[in-house]
Amino acid sequence: MQRTFFSTASILGAIAVMLGAFGAHILKEKLSPELLSTFETGVRYQFYHVIALFIAGIVMKESKNKFLQYAGISFIIGILFFSGSLYLISTHEIIGLTNYKWLGPVTPIGGLFLIAGWICMFSAVLKKTE
Repeated sequence: MQRTFFSTASILGAIAVMLGAFGAHILKEKLSPELLSTFETGVRYQFYHVIALFIAGIVMKESKNKFLQYAGISFIIGILFFSGSLYLISTHEIIGLTNYKWLGPVTPIGGLFLIAGWICMFSAVLKKTE
């Protein structure tokens, strides 16, 4: 699982860099300031949680604590749901997504997974490792 977290974090990190550049150079002229801010929030949270995923993978090397695995999985799901929904919501007009209202509830579900990941990290610290 540690290798999966590292490879996933690497890919999601590269995607975050590409999306950040895309937002700064291309979307800046195509989106309203509010929608651009929404897009940037998705990129920012993706970066934060890519780093958290790397940390979970690093700590897993020293500890067999299952909460670290739960944390990493939660971070991955959270990034996909939270940041992914923000990307789609903010670019819905450009990509031709006319029915995007269903994405509204996806964002907080993703946020709950991100929170769960941090709670699992905290639980891993509290739980005695074997």
